[in-house]
Amino acid sequence: MASQQEVKLYGSWRSGFSRRVVIALKLRGMPYGFVEEDTQNKSADLLKYNPVHQKIPVLVHNGKPIAESQIILEYIDETWPGYPLLPQEPYDRAMARFWAKFIDDKCLKSVVKASWGPVDEQEKAFEEVQENLSFLEEEIQGKKFFGGERVGFVDIVGNVIGYYLGAIEEALGQEMLTKEKHPCLYEWAHEYTSCNIIKENHPPRDRSVDYFRPQIQASRASN
Repeated sequence: MASQQEVKLYGSWRSGFSRRVVIALKLRGMPYGFVEEDTQNKSADLLKYNPVHQKIPVLVHNGKPIAESQIILEYIDETWPGYPLLPQEPYDRAMARFWAKFIDDKCLKSVVKASWGPVDEQEKAFEEVQENLSFLEEEIQGKKFFGGERVGFVDIVGNVIGYYLGAIEEALGQEMLTKEKHPCLYEWAHEYTSCNIIKENHPPRDRSVDYFRPQIQASRASN
């Protein structure tokens, strides 16, 4: 079994990708050290450990770095015993990876485009957000969490919808996920953010809003 010693996470308090890894480590009961990175002035260690993308998060286990949040989650799931993140059945595992990839490749990108993108493209981007949320709405129907009765891999990746989207909406002054349009997904977001381990390991909502608001305002002013 792999050693549980010398685990460090290079990340940032405001990064949803970093928070994914924090949540997974907390669920797993893994002790670790957190290194707060300034993404505008990246440390020599970060550049050494992730020379390809030069981004957070990076998990360093016994001196060996693993980059990219979803890959890190799978590494955590495979390396240490405890709370399972991915399902046991191969098909269910494949579907979890599919939806996690969908969240990052489709949902998150459309939210970013609708919030920070060119003004003349935002209406179309909002339509894309609604379409993508509708796919998640259909997938979550009849389930408490994407992983079933408790938080799993897709739920953790979905923190960009479950937690961060609300802060972005408040900073933007416009709703995207509503109880009327996506009732099951809306309820899932409430369940997710109500979990103690989630509440305890995400930044306060107002702090996130204060971070996003000037970014969005600056982006819109430049467009």
